[in-house]
Amino acid sequence: MKKHFKRFRVRTVTAVCGLAFAANTWAVEPFTVRDIRVEGLQRIEPGTVFGSLPFRVGDTYNDDKGSAAIRALFALGLFKDVRLETQGDVLVVVVEERPSVADVDFVGTHEFDKDTLKKALRDIGLTEGRPYDQALADRAEQELKRQYINHSLYGAEVVTTVTPIERNRVNLTFTVTEGSPTRIREMHIVGNHAFDEGTLKGLMELDTGGWLSWYSKNDRYSRTKLNADLEALKSYYLQRGYLEFRIDSTQVAISPDKQDISITINITEGERYVVSGVKLEGDYLGKEEEFKTLIKIKAGEPYNADQVTETTKAFTDYFGNFGYAFAQVEARPDIDRANNRVYFRLVAEPSRRAYVRRINIAGNNRTRDEVIRREFRQFESSWYDADKIKLSRDRLDRLGYFKEVNVETSDVPGAPDQVDLNLTVTERPTGSLQLGAGFSSAERLALSFSIKQENAFGTGNFLGVEVNTSKFNRTIAFNSVNPYFTADGISRTIDVYHRTSRPYDDQGGNYSLVTSGVGLRFGVPFSETDTVFFGAGLERTQIKPGTAIPAAYLAYAEQFGFTSTSVPLTIGWSRDDRDSALTPTHGRFQRFSGEWGVAGDARYLRANYQYQQYVPLNKQYTLAFNGELGWGEGLQGQPYPVFKNFFSGGLGSVRGFQQGTLGPRDVTGASIGGPRKITFNAEAITPFPGAGNDRTLRLFGFFDVGNVYGANEPITFSTLRASTGFGLSWLSPIGPLRIAIAQAIRKEPGDRIQRVQFQIGTSF
Repeated sequence: MKKHFKRFRVRTVTAVCGLAFAANTWAVEPFTVRDIRVEGLQRIEPGTVFGSLPFRVGDTYNDDKGSAAIRALFALGLFKDVRLETQGDVLVVVVEERPSVADVDFVGTHEFDKDTLKKALRDIGLTEGRPYDQALADRAEQELKRQYINHSLYGAEVVTTVTPIERNRVNLTFTVTEGSPTRIREMHIVGNHAFDEGTLKGLMELDTGGWLSWYSKNDRYSRTKLNADLEALKSYYLQRGYLEFRIDSTQVAISPDKQDISITINITEGERYVVSGVKLEGDYLGKEEEFKTLIKIKAGEPYNADQVTETTKAFTDYFGNFGYAFAQVEARPDIDRANNRVYFRLVAEPSRRAYVRRINIAGNNRTRDEVIRREFRQFESSWYDADKIKLSRDRLDRLGYFKEVNVETSDVPGAPDQVDLNLTVTERPTGSLQLGAGFSSAERLALSFSIKQENAFGTGNFLGVEVNTSKFNRTIAFNSVNPYFTADGISRTIDVYHRTSRPYDDQGGNYSLVTSGVGLRFGVPFSETDTVFFGAGLERTQIKPGTAIPAAYLAYAEQFGFTSTSVPLTIGWSRDDRDSALTPTHGRFQRFSGEWGVAGDARYLRANYQYQQYVPLNKQYTLAFNGELGWGEGLQGQPYPVFKNFFSGGLGSVRGFQQGTLGPRDVTGASIGGPRKITFNAEAITPFPGAGNDRTLRLFGFFDVGNVYGANEPITFSTLRASTGFGLSWLSPIGPLRIAIAQAIRKEPGDRIQRVQFQIGTSF
């Protein structure tokens, strides 16, 4: 018996919109649905379809519900076609799935790696496993072009190839013709009178290109960079009295072949104003005199926007010390245009006192939350304190685990007396391969290396394994530091080492010093910046005789034995208030360490003191000073052990001289160090040309002075060695890198010169 079916179908979204017309032709008499079947599914679960239908088994079906069902299924974005068929009182939903994306690939990409481009497409919804449609592919093409435009590749072309494969899937291939970067060929500033165009263009990161453009890419246009340059230009004028300076317009024109860009900036300088006075207005909590000491605005000098900003920030920070997180301080200028003078009224409104509800942490993909929270001195559910928040930020920065540490305050909805602190960190690689190298006629190329993990497994613990196979030193050492051995912040350090070394010489001898030992130290914090260390160890040193052994070593061994054991007790102190451990710009660091051999064959005292000071000249330039003194003395009638001598020369002491070769020499000519050491370093640190104010890549000029002295040798100015030169400092992915090119300006005959030196992992 032949069945009769009543059917209607809608094949496109346009047809869905025309259902009102279709209903007149394909109208279905209402009926009670006995069953619902779904046909055409391949990957999509039937429950997805059933969940979108506006009716169930047992409901009455009509044309309105059918139209609603089709609209709902198309809205899922999963189907290319949807039909509803009736077979008696059975409703059949026939669907045709959109193909899914099996793979996304790129051809011809050089400016970006494929993972970066895949992430950009993933952000707009195109990725493996998602349904494919042409509109999404078009969006993907536009997004890829946008990525290239951001890198000044305006001529980039993108062609999409769709390749169907089995199981209703497609492969997408984006073929990119990148073309040449669009270069800035002309830059002009119009309207300047007080300063010449060259001076103003020198303030900007964007440029028409130079010898370093291949690295800095400063001749590639970017709207973000241009905005930053406009702010730098505005800041320059506002720092020099031009209170009403403004940027009227900017024109960016691209050539027809999309290879050249010209930029024109139109400015109005205005008049130069002098500050006539400053006055406090508003509520200062009865502490007006204290606030006056924070004023940076100087009467009688040209207006300086930075001084105004520093003053208002200092005021709001000081209010924050008393819990007033919402304090408002406004610098209102009264302008006397007739005399080109300006008078400032500092109006303060402390608002309400607040406490911190919650501290939110973001960006620590590796570092555990507890490692960060234990450095915070601002606690949750306590009064807001700006000083403690700044101290917390500085403590986190000094850990050296993060490139950036930012703390922002946000209001709590419905709680006017509460704030949340949002801490965002940008982690840096904390595992480092440390390399050292130098070249001289004596040593030729000398290498050493060690592997360290400063933030092992995100716990904040330090683990280090040093393996050195250089010509003069063979080392196997293990070092572990737990900075929070106790909850109160007492640290614990464990050292295990075995070193075979031969002091620096050119004699080709085969003697050596073999030192094995273990040590245990604890550090007790006495303040936020002060820590006292104490510990003990067990050490065994063996002098292995051989050819060309220095007479000083042989004499010591013949008197006290070729093997010496000692039990050194150690005590130390450090104070660190620098703003950063890796790239400090201000603050100071001090460290003292003492070692006392109380038992065993070697009885001695050994002390070392180091002082570092960083002085910011402005946001870009910094002066750095380092001084170090070392002293050693034998006890109980014994001489100071020769194997505990200090050494100097090379990176970390006096650059330009071969590592560890300054000071006393044996009759054999070998450098044997000494029990007295003095070192002084001065550096002027500047940004790397073309790299903006990137603190991770900087140049420095230096001046070094120092030497090592014997026990009975007087320390005189005339015997100090000195050098000067310049170098490069870079926070590379495998550790801090420093390269120095030095010229010895005070030297003596026999000194071993080493003009080029580099090291990864040294700090000064």
